[in-house]
Amino acid sequence: MRIEEAIKQREFVHTHHKAHINILFTAAWLNQFTSSSLKPLGITVQQFNILRILRGRKGEPSTVKLLTERMIDKMSNASRLVDKLVKKGLVERKTCEVDRRRVDVFITDAGLDLLEQASTAVEQEIQKRMVDKITDEEAKEMNRILDKIRS
Repeated sequence: MRIEEAIKQREFVHTHHKAHINILFTAAWLNQFTSSSLKPLGITVQQFNILRILRGRKGEPSTVKLLTERMIDKMSNASRLVDKLVKKGLVERKTCEVDRRRVDVFITDAGLDLLEQASTAVEQEIQKRMVDKITDEEAKEMNRILDKIRS
């Protein structure tokens, strides 16, 4: 569906404005499907992001500051997200043995198990929403353009 139809706007001020709105709309649209695929597992997109960052640390501790820096959604409160994941038993906080002021965050085995399920659910959405609709070359070009916008 064209962006004009999706948001019921006939024309845009200029092509770059249309591209901007299209990116924002598409990101929200994809986020909605990702959220829906994670909901049955009891986690949010932001919590999923935290779990992926921790898994990528391969057993090395992370601080809340590092999580905040690496998160996709910079407006999220990483400390609050970690608290919720601790309550669910998916991550744990430990006082650093070297620096008692520092609190390290680790993913638990339960967190790794849930993350595996969540990753499968999200990959199925990516398959349905993107892989089945655009070619690998189109995805590479889109990545190139999006990277260029942020440079």
